[in-house]
Amino acid sequence: MSPPLPGPLAALEPLLGHYGYWAVGAVVFVEDFGVPAPGETILLAAGVYAGAGRLNVAAVAVIAFVAAVAGDNLGYLIGRTGGRAFVHRWGRYVLLTPKRFAAAEAFFARHGGRIVTVARFVEGLRQANGIIAGTTGMRWRRFLAFNALGAALWVGLWTTLAYLAGDHITAVYEEIRRYQPYVLLAAAVAVAGVAGRHVARRRRAC
Repeated sequence: MSPPLPGPLAALEPLLGHYGYWAVGAVVFVEDFGVPAPGETILLAAGVYAGAGRLNVAAVAVIAFVAAVAGDNLGYLIGRTGGRAFVHRWGRYVLLTPKRFAAAEAFFARHGGRIVTVARFVEGLRQANGIIAGTTGMRWRRFLAFNALGAALWVGLWTTLAYLAGDHITAVYEEIRRYQPYVLLAAAVAVAGVAGRHVARRRRAC
């Protein structure tokens, strides 16, 4: 018997209970190329299931990571091949209006590739960051590296917390969301520091 899911996670119980790992992979995948879907919520729900022995936590993490990276790369391909005209024509059907897209694109332009990692934790940017990276012409290898890092951190954080917190995950999640801006700032500084050190080493080596 499937364990009951707490709070807002309960809405996903039929989907997760019936499809299991397939639900995790599919929902995370479609969310990451722009479709409004509860990717983060189903990851939390799957972590609770894993903590109760209903799913394997390692399998949940691996499937979610692969789906997240694949979804963002599809978004990158859409942005790179279709460009802004494609987004402006079809984006409104997935709530990515021209105004929202322009704001997100400006945010990317200010912060560069490192924001791809941090964007994973920001609602709205998580769904659009692959598309925006493609439209702005970011090199694919650079995008892939930052995207994979962000996916690993995102999946690792929420899966582990849900697995350990169990029925208390909704309270834990809400508390973390309160302090998310500070966490994101710390993450951005850390990523910038690592990237800066890497660039400095390459310049010294030249």
